Amino acid sequence: MIYLGLFAAAFIAATLLPAQSEAALAALIVDGYNPWALIAVASVGNVLGSTVNWWLGRELARFSGRRWFPIKPAALARAQAWYARYGHWSLLLSWLPIVGDPLTLAAGVMRERLRVFLLWVSIAKVARYLVVAAIALRYV
Repeated sequence: MIYLGLFAAAFIAATLLPAQSEAALAALIVDGYNPWALIAVASVGNVLGSTVNWWLGRELARFSGRRWFPIKPAALARAQAWYARYGHWSLLLSWLPIVGDPLTLAAGVMRERLRVFLLWVSIAKVARYLVVAAIALRYV
């Protein structure tokens, strides 16, 4: 049940909803759970959540001007401009708070191939959780 909760927290944290999963990962490591299993679960959840953003970008881009659309037009335009300039390399910043989620959405809007998207987002997300785990392990 602990792993399912971490998966859910990581998944939600990667979507456009406000949440975070790093504290949960760190707390579970400090509590003595297997760090490698926790990193794997959090990474898979977070990458899948980012993939939801990518899919939303691909499918819902035509609704970007609507009032209910979760990203303001100016923020989406900035993310698209950033993505158009730096391409898939910008997905290495998908781990960042605030800008990371719109970048994954922009990748979908820009029709990035899923295989390329998954590669770069996975690198970024796993690296972030490895750093969080390394810091947490100093307190064990």
